Amino acid sequence: MRSGFDAARFRTVLGHFCTGVTVVTSVDGDQPVGFACQAFAALSLAPPLVLFCPAKSSRSWPVIERAGHFCVNVLAEGQRAVSTVFGTGGADKFDTVPWTPSSTGAPVLDGALTWVDCTVEAVHDAGDHHVVIGRVVDLGEHRDERPLLFYRGHYAATDTTPPDDRGWTGEVLDALLTWPRQSDWI
Repeated sequence: MRSGFDAARFRTVLGHFCTGVTVVTSVDGDQPVGFACQAFAALSLAPPLVLFCPAKSSRSWPVIERAGHFCVNVLAEGQRAVSTVFGTGGADKFDTVPWTPSSTGAPVLDGALTWVDCTVEAVHDAGDHHVVIGRVVDLGEHRDERPLLFYRGHYAATDTTPPDDRGWTGEVLDALLTWPRQSDWI
């Protein structure tokens, strides 16, 4: 079945879905590798699984797949330059971005909002991308900063409504996987 729209329209429409910006990293021997990725999500709480979607044309993905592990670095609002470095092909991306190894050895980027260390659980074909399922083996602490967001082809900022002393802004979000149910709050 052919679609009634072109790739540009598809990209424009889906660009209206705001995403966070991450950098997926790994290490092959002593050589770190990584790329900027906005196709990242929590998948399951039990067992703890996440997913990300690298393009089949990615030069970093085959190295990550061979390594069998990866770390997803969630970028903070002030890390636009890091996003640009890892979103551009070419030079040694780790030459200008300091990092330390996670428990699997994958790079945890200095200044990341938080991070998720994983082993590769499964890889599925998905058109011009792969869907990579990762089993979470370790989690980073989180910093009290805003995330780096991407919306309609540009970086974006979060709402400036300050949270109350519990970190809430008043919304009840029972159905979101990454947020406790309301009954857990009481």
